[in-house]
Amino acid sequence: MDDKRDLKWRQKGINALSILLLAFVLYTSATGPFESIIHRAVFIAILLVLGIFVYPLWSGSLLRPLGVVIDACMAVVAVVSCGYVIANYELIMGSLPMARTHDIVMTACLVIIILEISRRAIGLIFPLIVVAMIFYVLFGEYIPGRLGHRGFDIYFLTETLFLGDLGIWGMLTGVAATVIAAFTVFGSVLLNTGGGQTFIDIAMRIGGLAPGGGAKIATIASGLFGMVSGSAVANVATTGNFTIPLMKRLGYPPAMAGGTEAVASTGGQLAPPIMGAAAFIMAEIIGVDYVRIMLAAALPAFLFYLGVFMTIDVLAREGSLGSVPDEEVPAWKKIMHWRRILPICTALVALFYGIINGNSITTASFYGTLGALITFPLTRIRTRSDLAIAFKDFNKVPADSAKGLLIIGVLLAGAQIMVASINMTGLGVTLSSLIVNLGGESIYLISLIVAVVCMIMGMGIPTTAAYVLVAAVLAPAMIKIGIAPLVAHMFVFYYATLSVITPPVCIAVFVGAGIAGARWGDTAKYALRLGAVTYIIPFLFIIYPGMLAQGGLAAFLAAALSGVVFVLASANLFGGMKIFNNRIVDGALWIVVIVLAIMPSLAVTIAAAAITIILYIIRRRFRNKIIKQQVLT
Repeated sequence: MDDKRDLKWRQKGINALSILLLAFVLYTSATGPFESIIHRAVFIAILLVLGIFVYPLWSGSLLRPLGVVIDACMAVVAVVSCGYVIANYELIMGSLPMARTHDIVMTACLVIIILEISRRAIGLIFPLIVVAMIFYVLFGEYIPGRLGHRGFDIYFLTETLFLGDLGIWGMLTGVAATVIAAFTVFGSVLLNTGGGQTFIDIAMRIGGLAPGGGAKIATIASGLFGMVSGSAVANVATTGNFTIPLMKRLGYPPAMAGGTEAVASTGGQLAPPIMGAAAFIMAEIIGVDYVRIMLAAALPAFLFYLGVFMTIDVLAREGSLGSVPDEEVPAWKKIMHWRRILPICTALVALFYGIINGNSITTASFYGTLGALITFPLTRIRTRSDLAIAFKDFNKVPADSAKGLLIIGVLLAGAQIMVASINMTGLGVTLSSLIVNLGGESIYLISLIVAVVCMIMGMGIPTTAAYVLVAAVLAPAMIKIGIAPLVAHMFVFYYATLSVITPPVCIAVFVGAGIAGARWGDTAKYALRLGAVTYIIPFLFIIYPGMLAQGGLAAFLAAALSGVVFVLASANLFGGMKIFNNRIVDGALWIVVIVLAIMPSLAVTIAAAAITIILYIIRRRFRNKIIKQQVLT
């Protein structure tokens, strides 16, 4: 088949399916979802066919004609399998149907298609983990010791994965098809109705003129983008194409530019409201309100960005890193013009109105989407050329939404297979017991073991899927020793997220290094230096329950004070702040402050804050003295 012709037909298919998916999401967000399995089956069918068009087999090679045949067969099988579930909905939900041969065949085909689309989209590691779990279900009886189980046959596996709502059509797929889908569309609409450029301009205005302005722009812009998109890799690829060249032009080492963007983008997955879709999944798993997750995540996310921002500030002041020239920084008057701000404000106000009014999160996100769609043309379209520009921006929404939903939806369908396998075999309970036995009675030793395992298990896997995996396997270990479920899940979520910047498999770092043209090892060193505080913050959840907005206002304020002092001291340590111009003495002083800051005592925390203030005063006087000597000489 001719490559151009193939591309033309694929693009038409992508456009049609993107519009269909957008219409499905908007309609069900406004009117409510269909019956659970029906809704999820329709969603998965559209995604799988879309994935076949977006990630064609053997594209551009001589084997492409064969790839077209295989892709066509996959699309037909996916639609037939999902259609079978829809047609037999009442039988599946009203009884416990026994698996027959054709059920086994459809289950196997659907699982293979889901994993194949995952492989094409994100690589081989995640599908291999899911396949390993399926083999564990089928052949676990042959494994000796505590990791073995009684074993399950192919019929029971089919009944669980396909003929019920605990497998492919389970909770994770349901969250992807409703809440995550609605918020993905909301984020795409917000960014494509002027929000994207406004976020960058705000970042330039706030951080551009300060020391280290280029890196601070990356931090702020990536945070704003990440709060909406929630994907570290996508965030690096989006904002990094603007911020990394800017930092290099201002004289930053390429590795620092790439590392800064990787860390700043990672924070987008930790920041409310979306948190890389984890907020919605966490709410479903724990059984708490989504707003509760947002409130719990607010202070830790603030501390993360404060740590990155202040480390950059120290590095900039000590290393004389450049700021953005005045003429390149947009004026506040231009940024905050009502024509630019009104669509964003309307969307956010409508979103939070829906939440406060008691509507479902899905319906609230529809209100926000509708608010942006209505106000954007009213504020921007004054001439025919404006109409053309607005239409071009709107035209990006279906494709952007579909691209984001495709990866998240297929990943969560695969993760649902993995979770069902873990629940069937009791692997989560077994590993939790092993970890508790290994850690003994020490909460902190068990937490340290869990943290290390989380980062290892999350390597090479997108954060959403990594969180689902560690939540199923490792969070129970922490809950078993008395840690609150919210604390345990937020703890494992943070370390699963940190795997994207933790060597050796640090996906966000690889992307940042590629854009910067730097070695990934050097880029990873900067990423670890800038994100160092984040490796400790989850332990503060255990020390200070108020860190996650638990225990009342007094507990929250104490946690906030401890967190801020800890973050500032850590930023000064890793940034290399010079107080007495002696590296060992200066480092030792900040280490003392860090240790005092994390001790669970308000008096000690206040003492740490006082020492920090004193050190800042000494540093300022010492620097002023040096400046005077330089002037005199």
